[in-house]
Formats: sequence, C-alpha cells, structure tokens
Amino acid sequence: MEPLLELARMVEQSRPATAIRMVPWLYPALMALHVLGIALLVGGAAAFDARLLGLARREVPLAGAARLLLPLSRAGFALTLVTGLAMAAAMAGTVVQSAAAPVKFGLLLLAGVNVLVFHARVLPGLPAGGAVPGAARLCALASLVLWTGITFAGRWLAYA
Repeated sequence: MEPLLELARMVEQSRPATAIRMVPWLYPALMALHVLGIALLVGGAAAFDARLLGLARREVPLAGAARLLLPLSRAGFALTLVTGLAMAAAMAGTVVQSAAAPVKFGLLLLAGVNVLVFHARVLPGLPAGGAVPGAARLCALASLVLWTGITFAGRWLAYA
C-alpha cells in the first residue's frame, strides 16, 4: 500500500488536482457533471437492459432500442470517466485508503468485461424479433446489478 499511497499523494499534489481543490466552483461542477454522466450511463443501460429482460416495451425492436439507448450510455460513460478521474485525482490519497475503492474499481472491472462480452459476442447475434437469447438476458441482469453496485460504491467512496 505504501508505494500506491505515495503515488496517490504525488497525483494529489499535481497542479490540476490542486486547482480542483482550490477553485471554489470546480469540484462541485465536476460532481454535477459526474451525476449527469451517471444518469446518462445507467439510465440508458438500464432501459436497454429492461428491454432485453422483457420488462419494457416489447414492441420496440431490439435494434432500435440499442440504436437509441446505447449511445446515451457511451456518452455518460465518457463523462463519468473524465469527471471521476478528475475528482479522484483531487483526493487521491483518500481514495486509495478508502475501503470502498477496491469494491468500486472491482465492480467497474467486471462491468467492463460484461460490456465487452455483450458487444463482441451477444449484440451482433441478437434477433430482430422474437425471444431474447439467454446470454443477452444474463448480460442485462449483470449490467443492472453491476451498475447499481458501482453507483452505491461510488457514494460510499465519498463518505468512507
């Protein structure tokens, strides 16, 4: 942990991280943008997952739902990644010492694997209509559980 904490302290003392802490409006602005990114990411993913699980608007074709919802999730992910890294840099020492950090980053890793598997193996084979394959349903369920866990762990990170 010592080398990681030393690296975190160096990051925390960098000019950008110091600016985030010192400019009164910057951290709150990053947090607001982070929340917006989470809404786009999790909202788009959850709506698409609900469609895959048969919980939402079955009359909407899967391809149409993917075309409309997945770009929102991608934009949300990009926004949360940039803002999350910036906020983490501002308090890197605290982040690496938090009990929530391994939980959040472990869940993020699993969510990334789920996204890669879904886009590489499952999405290309989704039928235009009819029954949704079990692999797609499993990825959707995993997505819902993982993004919910990541959101909770992120809030825990802020207070742990």
